[in-house]
Amino acid sequence: MLSSPIVHRRQVVYWRLLSAMFGYTEQAGNFETMALAITREVDLPEYILDPHISIDTLLHHYPELETEFTLEIPPEEPETATLRRGLIFSKLLLNAFGPNTQTNLCTANQYAQWLKDVEHLERALNCPRGSLRGNAPLPGTGKGQGNGAGGDSVMAAGGGGAGMGIGSGFNIPLEEIQRAIKGLENDLIKRMALRELLQDNRLAAQMQPSMALVEQLLRDKANLSGNALKNAKRLIRQYVDELAEVLRLQVKQTPSGKIDRSVPPKRVFRNLDLKRTIWKNLTNWNEEDKRLYVDRLYYKHTGRKRLPTRLIVVVDQSGSMVDAMVQCTILASIFSGLPDVDVHLIAFDTRVLDLTPWVGDPFEVLMRTQLGGGTHIRYALQQATEKIQDPRRTALVLITDFYEGGSNQELLDTIRTLKESKVHFIPVGSVNSSGYASVNDWFRTRLKDMGLPVLTGSPKKLIAELKKLIVA
Repeated sequence: MLSSPIVHRRQVVYWRLLSAMFGYTEQAGNFETMALAITREVDLPEYILDPHISIDTLLHHYPELETEFTLEIPPEEPETATLRRGLIFSKLLLNAFGPNTQTNLCTANQYAQWLKDVEHLERALNCPRGSLRGNAPLPGTGKGQGNGAGGDSVMAAGGGGAGMGIGSGFNIPLEEIQRAIKGLENDLIKRMALRELLQDNRLAAQMQPSMALVEQLLRDKANLSGNALKNAKRLIRQYVDELAEVLRLQVKQTPSGKIDRSVPPKRVFRNLDLKRTIWKNLTNWNEEDKRLYVDRLYYKHTGRKRLPTRLIVVVDQSGSMVDAMVQCTILASIFSGLPDVDVHLIAFDTRVLDLTPWVGDPFEVLMRTQLGGGTHIRYALQQATEKIQDPRRTALVLITDFYEGGSNQELLDTIRTLKESKVHFIPVGSVNSSGYASVNDWFRTRLKDMGLPVLTGSPKKLIAELKKLIVA
């Protein structure tokens, strides 16, 4: 059991950590002074309190501290060891989440230092390299054995025990730390001088493709050239390929259209319904020779109802719809590979861009888009209408947040005309992994009244709708 003075000083260490990480209060100066006194008391360098100094730099000057950054708990340690470990863990957390990550602009050097500091945190928590950034699996769910992450959580405060060796307070699951690290990396990328980073092959190779990164690359691609553009294209293609594998599997697993029983089944062996054939011919069983005589064969219906042969995808490429644009561009390429399905792709903001010639290559499509700010949805639908030959055999998917730059009523009238023409119109407010969407309530209500509810959420919803109409 730790003595009361040790517990109080340890609490000072963590109050100082919170004040440094989440904004200084009027008591912050006192916490800094007391933390400095504790640092000197346990014979640690004062640099341990500075979140702007990288851990590599600190260990370069004080190599004797390297073993302590593993947060291991030796047997029969003195009480003050928990204070040293608390200060070291504070350093790890401050470098991973502290003020050095909260600048308005993140430089390539800052990002590189942050990557190394996160690796130190991973080693301290006994996590595989890259696991806190989502590039490798986290450790198993067993309990820790003496250090901070042999199991599935880290002890963050309290009095004496597992985790960091400082107590039985509240647990921080590794999954939560991972989510925080991944979210912070996305935020750093948004604030980062990407052009500088992408020029460096070594740093670019460490970047993990994500929607946040793809969005930034798409916004900045016109300003990239040479090595930076090459690395940007590689990262976009990697993300597109990874997402395409997921969506392709979802398309494969989603049930297809209904069986069309109005079409007679083909009388071929692979369609033979053996169970039904036996059942229907049981009256022909001959008891004497123990044989079943079959006088009629039954076959399974395999033909499915096929309605549209043309799929027109109209996707909003304004800045607020990047996630949907990426996902739907990939979906369009997948459906374009189905037999007898003619896919057209139109992107729009205040302009309309026909990307149909490149619909089979989502990477090429994304490289040809230019993210904008406004939306003229009606103009895009007017161009899409020109592609309709047989309304009853056409599915038109509109992906947008329905914040129209022109007249709401004119857009609604255009949609009503499409519906009355018997086009299979599918309004989509969002297609993304999170499922969150901000859709204009005026349109959401009126489209629902027209029998056209706006789809939002996972791509699986859109895939299911399309496969009701289009069958592979």
